[in-house]
Amino acid sequence: MIAYQLTVPTENTPGKLAQVSGVLTREKINIRAITISSFGQRGFFNILVDDPRLAQKALTKEGIESNLKPVIAVIIDDRPGGMDKLVHLLAKQGINIENAYGFVLESNKTAVFVVDVSDPESAQKLLKDNHFKMLSAEALATIEPFHYMKY
Repeated sequence: MIAYQLTVPTENTPGKLAQVSGVLTREKINIRAITISSFGQRGFFNILVDDPRLAQKALTKEGIESNLKPVIAVIIDDRPGGMDKLVHLLAKQGINIENAYGFVLESNKTAVFVVDVSDPESAQKLLKDNHFKMLSAEALATIEPFHYMKY
């Protein structure tokens, strides 16, 4: 199941994330997960939101460059080695992981590993054939990590 990640290339300067989050807030778009990476004077934000197409449209309207990238959100065990089987399977088939990040759904039980791969369609088939569970775009947008905890 393919989901979409919003990738925003940006200058590595104060206020860039605030600019993006301000646009998303005004449009009532919820950020579900985010990674921020920088390299020298440039960087990028990878953002999972509840409405990626609307988010891209809103950012474009404000003059902020972004693109939608297909990603696969794979359910893995939250334990040592939980990610290992997945990444070895992809590597063995020559599928490159170009970007990835993860988060825990339930401690010591379930996690999600979001992968941006060189060949999403082949990766999806491979994962399905090897009994990995993947989240749909809708499930990923509404997921509630740590829902069992009281804050």
